[in-house]
Amino acid sequence: MTSGFVWYRHLNDQSETPFMRKHPVRNTAFIIVLMVAFSFCSGALFSQAVAEDLTGISQSSDYFPDTIGSHWEYRGQITEGPLQTIDHKFFTNVSTVTGTRTLRGMTVTVFRDTNPGNHGPSDSFYRRDVVGIVYHGSEPGTPLEKQLIPYQIVRFPMRISSTIQQFDKKDLDFGTDMDRDGINEKVDAQGTSTVTGIESITVPAGTFKDAVKVEAHMRMKIHLSGATRTITGTDVMTAWFARGVGLVKYVERQELSPLEDRGVITEIMEELESYEIKPPKASLGRSEAPTEGLFADDSRDHELHQVVLAPRLRPDS
Repeated sequence: MTSGFVWYRHLNDQSETPFMRKHPVRNTAFIIVLMVAFSFCSGALFSQAVAEDLTGISQSSDYFPDTIGSHWEYRGQITEGPLQTIDHKFFTNVSTVTGTRTLRGMTVTVFRDTNPGNHGPSDSFYRRDVVGIVYHGSEPGTPLEKQLIPYQIVRFPMRISSTIQQFDKKDLDFGTDMDRDGINEKVDAQGTSTVTGIESITVPAGTFKDAVKVEAHMRMKIHLSGATRTITGTDVMTAWFARGVGLVKYVERQELSPLEDRGVITEIMEELESYEIKPPKASLGRSEAPTEGLFADDSRDHELHQVVLAPRLRPDS
């Protein structure tokens, strides 16, 4: 969704992919070493702990407002085509928080976009609690996306230079017959997201200092059923989020290796033109406790897949 935040986009209309977060995991042996060393160099360890804590971003949830009625207006540009042919397109997109819905027994927030990535209208579903934000799919969705959700897009608190694996799944139904042999291809998909830093960003809506910069990477290996060969697809999205505003800009590059003689490259950009954030009293999920099992040691919940991927690899109809 460009609605407040985008994740992986879908490579062309032949696949699907939408655009964060971290709790560092401590190694037991490392902790023991620190305990032993503490009696000798407590001052040094204290300084190290302070420095490490500074990498955390306080009130991380403030970068992803979700109050009902809030809306964002973006202007976008797409550059696409085979390597030798480039086409430029311009579009607009309005993202609005329209309310909530119950999916699989959970209350999710609904973001409605009029034309995200120039793909037409869609609704995207997100659930936020004190641990982070999880993407629960979209309408209209795609066969591949349905096999990837739910996946985490943000973990609180966000920490600079931290990376999470959003998903790592193999032998999925790609939902498209690319080699025209009557059988849908199989695909392996991996996704990661890294908080790379804090910087100032200028867009038509203004200059936003201390915006959080996030990079999301998706890699796909598509196994052609009619031939003993594999083609690859990548989706790299860089997004900037401002405190109290949400997504202010993203730049995305999608590449699909040649199926016949030429590969395909698509570059997408959306920049914030205007926005209105409703008062927090209507915020969704802000005071919710973590849902049992949502972030427990359950592989189904940790194979989290946008984002933007908010929907985009759309199979040909």
